[in-house]
Amino acid sequence: MDDFTGRRAALVDQLAPRGVLTDPAWRDAMLRVPRHAFLPDTVWGEDTATGDGRLVAVGRSHPDWVRWAYDDVSVITQVDDGTPAFPDGRGDRATSSASQPSLVARMLHALGVTDGVSVLEIGTATGYNCALLCERLGSDTVTSIEIDPALAEQARSNLESAGYKPHLVVGDGADGVPDRAPFDRVLATVAAQDIPSTWIDQTRPGGVIVTPWATGFATTALARLVVDDDGTARGRFVGDAPFMWLRGQRVALGELWDHVDEAADEVEEFRTGLDPMPVCDADPAGGLALTIGALVPNLSFTRFHATDGSGEASVYFYDRAGSWVLIEYRPEADDYEAHRFGPRDLCAEIAYAFRGWQDADRPGRERFGLTVTPDGQHVWLDTPENEVARP
Repeated sequence: MDDFTGRRAALVDQLAPRGVLTDPAWRDAMLRVPRHAFLPDTVWGEDTATGDGRLVAVGRSHPDWVRWAYDDVSVITQVDDGTPAFPDGRGDRATSSASQPSLVARMLHALGVTDGVSVLEIGTATGYNCALLCERLGSDTVTSIEIDPALAEQARSNLESAGYKPHLVVGDGADGVPDRAPFDRVLATVAAQDIPSTWIDQTRPGGVIVTPWATGFATTALARLVVDDDGTARGRFVGDAPFMWLRGQRVALGELWDHVDEAADEVEEFRTGLDPMPVCDADPAGGLALTIGALVPNLSFTRFHATDGSGEASVYFYDRAGSWVLIEYRPEADDYEAHRFGPRDLCAEIAYAFRGWQDADRPGRERFGLTVTPDGQHVWLDTPENEVARP
């Protein structure tokens, strides 16, 4: 038994007692598929020497590369869509990764597969997840689509070297693969804010779609949707799923000052009773974060704490599309000085979402679900009829 084989077995033995790898068939698949064989020679990690958040290349001979291969961690496999953003060769933004094995296992279990079902995977990436599907179901039943030609070619090579021959497509995952439809299952390894209707159209009635669902605020939730005869898909959120977004739905790049200009004309000064701290401190895996994300789309925030120990802070909420609000927080205050700009009243939207969550007795994320119809989508609380509606 070589070191990688031993470490792969150790990873599986670690995941099983945690309840994320309970199906013996998926356990066997993870034992047989060598994750390290799907990692590129160069992966990426945070530059710990500078601490500036930029990403540096980590080669196959580096101890971190070897360790990450079978640690329960995600591994960044591409930065800045293949061209590092900085002249020194460092990267700015992770644009593809090998997902955390425990998350991979949870998503595969959520599919609820049986022998012979057909699966469409959105986002081939390294090919590792696709290989697990092939190992469990057989290559003939697995279709995978990847938008990045370089990643798609590397995945094809990885899969062929490992002995798997799924149907691979280079294209936009939002379009699905109509020539191979209908599918029994759709598994997205990229996050979507607006679930593409094509995924539902290409899933058989009774079929299941498992996808990360993103809002731009806090973390990304994993949605498990069942498709009805009428072309509607609905289901609950079943956990965390931090993934990169579909490329066509990515949030705009830039830091705070790329989107906020306090010297702009028509900045309005006002006072608000909205305490920004519970919003900033909302548990990313909790119901408040999901409620705000659902009702205040594309929301981002940055806060600057006072350095004098007063507890005061300047909190900026912005949508990266021209609207922002600044709230000057002071402990023990009943209301706060604030400034806003843009077509959206983000302060009012956030306050509405926060009050709604409080009035519903502060529900946790497990009580929420998502319905997607040909006309759009909405989040609901407890039952599909109880829509969490925007004002």
